[in-house]
Amino acid sequence: MTEAEEKLAALGLTLPQAGTPRGTYVPFVRVGDLVFISGQGPRRDGQLLYAGKVGAERTPEEGYEAAKLCALNLLAQLKVACDGDLDRVTQVVRVAGLVHCVDTFEAHPGVINGASDLFCAVFGERGRHARIASGASSLPSGMTVEVEACFAIKP
Repeated sequence: MTEAEEKLAALGLTLPQAGTPRGTYVPFVRVGDLVFISGQGPRRDGQLLYAGKVGAERTPEEGYEAAKLCALNLLAQLKVACDGDLDRVTQVVRVAGLVHCVDTFEAHPGVINGASDLFCAVFGERGRHARIASGASSLPSGMTVEVEACFAIKP
């Protein structure tokens, strides 16, 4: 078990199986020492666990948990990209999160903190990253949150 996975275990979390794409794209692309991971939804074992809009069917706290699950799915894809060794991560570079929300919702950063907080808990200072958090009137499958990320890794 890697140090990153030990930190996840200490948080009471386990990595899910890496999901398969739901369209014409690949789950990740490696370019040099960077890994770009496609947007991940709040799914576990193929099941969508969080659907609906924040500010209507979902609370900001539920959105936070959905973003955290998206981050776990990003880490599952990253583990595949790193040949099973998450300790190859040298930096979480950038995170982009979309929050499916009502038009008047403005607390997008607090929701996407679910992903950011997890990356910082797992990677410490290497988990601090650039980020954008935006709202969307709809997301695929009605999911509450979708998050993508870019990581720097050791060769």
